[in-house]
Amino acid sequence: QLPLVESGGGAVQPGGSLRLSCATVGFRLEYYAIGWFRQAPGKEREGVSCISGNRRAFYADSVKGRFTMSRDMTKSTVFLQMDSLKTEDSGVYYCALEDDCDTWLSRNSYQDWGQGTLVNVSA
Repeated sequence: QLPLVESGGGAVQPGGSLRLSCATVGFRLEYYAIGWFRQAPGKEREGVSCISGNRRAFYADSVKGRFTMSRDMTKSTVFLQMDSLKTEDSGVYYCALEDDCDTWLSRNSYQDWGQGTLVNVSA
């Protein structure tokens, strides 16, 4: 069973909303951080957000005020609520596991990655 599984991607018009889920298996969320990254075609994978074990959340400037991370401990699932979506938010979204969010923008900090879920924002 994969430790991280993303879901919730899809097609949406600009201004719309999506909620991505990252289901986790085999570890306790209160002891780890989960980060979200995205990768558009032809571009580098970039950090979107991170939530630490003590629920402190961090966001890239490009998504601040529009995206919100949360956790459901009973379901061992982390969510990324994405509102006011823009075409530039399109890409494959990945969740990833690390010890904390201290260096959350660095891809090398993460121990495990999910397989990704596709988000397509277009008119």
